[in-house]
Amino acid sequence: MDTTGQDINLNSPNKGQLPDFMIDVPVDPGVAARTPAMEGLTEAEEEELRTELAKVEEEIVTLRQVLAAKERHCGELKRRLGLSALGELKQNLSKSWHDVQVSTAYVKTSEKLGEWNDKVTQSDLYKKTQETLSQAGQKTSAALSTMGSAISKKLGDMRNSATFKSFEDRMGTIKSKVVGGRENGSDSLPSPVGSADQPLPDHAPF
Repeated sequence: MDTTGQDINLNSPNKGQLPDFMIDVPVDPGVAARTPAMEGLTEAEEEELRTELAKVEEEIVTLRQVLAAKERHCGELKRRLGLSALGELKQNLSKSWHDVQVSTAYVKTSEKLGEWNDKVTQSDLYKKTQETLSQAGQKTSAALSTMGSAISKKLGDMRNSATFKSFEDRMGTIKSKVVGGRENGSDSLPSPVGSADQPLPDHAPF
């Protein structure tokens, strides 16, 4: 092992000390402070670059000030014209949507979807499904129509039945007695019990 190397023994009293041959090595402060980007530049070139950098930074500050003034002036013009932020947003969205619609990708996609729609509607499966749904709708309409006719016929048969007619006659008799009683100055309803007419049935005819 080289005796001139640094002692790396952690228990050694000389740990962390540099070797004797490295202690007296001179260090140039200019070299230590120089960054890699400045390698190969002369002092004149470095000074020229620093001057140009300061000029560019000054121009950036000036442009920011001009931009801020332009933005304030733009806002004042919009306020005087009655243009709100919401209206401007709607206008921008409308313009963006128009740009999308006229774009090549949107046109190609629309054409492709149209072709797919034509293929689907012209396919045998689509036609069979449409015919099946149409037949099912017709059958449902016919069933509802038949049901309505049957209910109407049933109601007509009930109105023509003897029981229903007897009930109507009795209701007419009661109504005539009520009207006749009021015309004679009597507000009381005549009792069907003990009258010349037959008593009302205990149960409804239905």
